[in-house]
Amino acid sequence: MARTVFSRRAQKVRLDKIPTDPPAAITKQTARKRFAALGTELFELQDGMWGAKVNSVMVVLQGRDSAGKDGAIKHVAGCLNPRGVSVVSFGVPTEEERAHDFLWRVHRHAPRLGEFAIFNRSHYEDVLVVRVHELVPRSLWKERYDHIADFEELLAEHGTIVLKYFLHISKQEQKKRLLERESDPKAAWKLNANDWKEREYWDEYTEAYEDAISKTAATHAPWTIVPADAKWYRNLVIAESVVEALRGRRADWKKTLDAMARKRRAELAGYRAQQARG
Repeated sequence: MARTVFSRRAQKVRLDKIPTDPPAAITKQTARKRFAALGTELFELQDGMWGAKVNSVMVVLQGRDSAGKDGAIKHVAGCLNPRGVSVVSFGVPTEEERAHDFLWRVHRHAPRLGEFAIFNRSHYEDVLVVRVHELVPRSLWKERYDHIADFEELLAEHGTIVLKYFLHISKQEQKKRLLERESDPKAAWKLNANDWKEREYWDEYTEAYEDAISKTAATHAPWTIVPADAKWYRNLVIAESVVEALRGRRADWKKTLDAMARKRRAELAGYRAQQARG
């Protein structure tokens, strides 16, 4: 699977060196078959995690406007049991959120053990849009890289599997998608003049994303750069990555579930024995 993963702090990520298109060797039909198989496996893995309750998963989706965050959530979350999934979209901070530190609004949505939390945008907006539009002093947002890294390390130490994805689209593809919205009556509700205004800061956002990825990648919180010009390939890459991250935990979850089963069988046997005596 063609994707670029950063699992440690790098000197400098260069997004212009990473493709936005899927590799020529894979077809849409092949990708969809593979995605269906992964979806079945992901559901089973989630079920084991839900029962064992020793881990949780936090999926962070970042990307430019129209990169496909909503589409990725629709398809990947569609493979999961809704009982253990929360989806949170982070927009402009509310008055209450602005009255707290920048991580407050995110930490309160961190997943409980056994559950998935999928973030549409996240705490990274505080080193992206805040930086590009100079909403806070440079001295303040520069400190946030370390705060973010510490926050994600804290979550990992308490069993959260942190997975971060940058949906990487080209400027040409973004323009195409924005224009398609204007011509599609069903998508017209998504129109936002601000999407076009933000395009004027393409280079500034590129630099901001490169620094955010470079400064916060870690083994326990890797960044995956997802080629996202083709929606079907984007979905496949994310599903493959999530499944790979969970597979290695399956044996531990099974041990926990087996121990739980033994305990509950013993409790049930004791109850029946008491009933027989009584």
